[in-house]
Amino acid sequence: MKLWRRKEKTAAPSLGELIPPEGVPIHLEVAGLGVRLAAQLTDVGITLIAAVAVLILIMSLGIGTPTTLLAIGSLLFFVIRVPYYVIAELAWNGQTLGKRLMKIKVVSHDGRSLSTHALVLRNLMKEAEIFLPATLLLTLDTSSPVASGLALAWILGGLFVPLFNRHRQRLGDLMAGTHVIHLPVPVLLKDLAQAPVGETAAKTRFTFLAHQLDHYGAFELQTLETLLRAQEKRRASGPSQNDRATIESVVEKIRQKIGYANKVPEADRLKFLRAFYNAQREHLEKRQLFGERRRDKHYAVDDSSS
Repeated sequence: MKLWRRKEKTAAPSLGELIPPEGVPIHLEVAGLGVRLAAQLTDVGITLIAAVAVLILIMSLGIGTPTTLLAIGSLLFFVIRVPYYVIAELAWNGQTLGKRLMKIKVVSHDGRSLSTHALVLRNLMKEAEIFLPATLLLTLDTSSPVASGLALAWILGGLFVPLFNRHRQRLGDLMAGTHVIHLPVPVLLKDLAQAPVGETAAKTRFTFLAHQLDHYGAFELQTLETLLRAQEKRRASGPSQNDRATIESVVEKIRQKIGYANKVPEADRLKFLRAFYNAQREHLEKRQLFGERRRDKHYAVDDSSS
């Protein structure tokens, strides 16, 4: 059984939600058809310019005849275009020059790393979906309306496929298990060491001694930071009953572990945790300046190695 499948039937993932093997949903913004078309036109322009440059070089060398130049140009466009898409997306982790300019990229639909097989498949399907029918449509004349109509219908059908699936996937994406997203915008989280307005007195109200701060390491500090950030997000709505129970449990465990005698009132529990976080972080940073790193509460220095 695959790890990323849910054990029980639940609602379908929301638009832009990926379920990686770890089972933790990742929410990403699916790229729209307009920005994908702009990236595609940019890439077509780049490969067309390269093909024209090579064709001009061939003409200057006197290779070929005027009647064969169109065939040579079409072949050059194909030979340059296919490797360009595959190599670019392999080298830049799902991006071509056009996608980089439009700030979009290809990702695996199941959250795994992009495979060479998937990138080759999706780009070869692009030839069958768009470029080969378009070439056929351009080379046909009015004496073959049936062939022209079939080529046009195939192109339109391929263009309409992304409109009828949730992740805007074309045929190549559906077969390769990929889709295109907007690049996530990195957000620098607020430093928790900066006390919220009205809580600056907590630093002086709660005092921790060095031997109390020696009980915990960086792992516990990061766990506490995760809890505090979650509470920051719920600040507007206020903590729920479960949140209050969790905060109370964490406060009591810290008090017992470090031997903090004073009882912490319910209204001051978050202030206590923030003050302890600041003091613990400052303590670990000072120790690190002297080359001492405490990974977690189980860490101990091996004196025999010195």
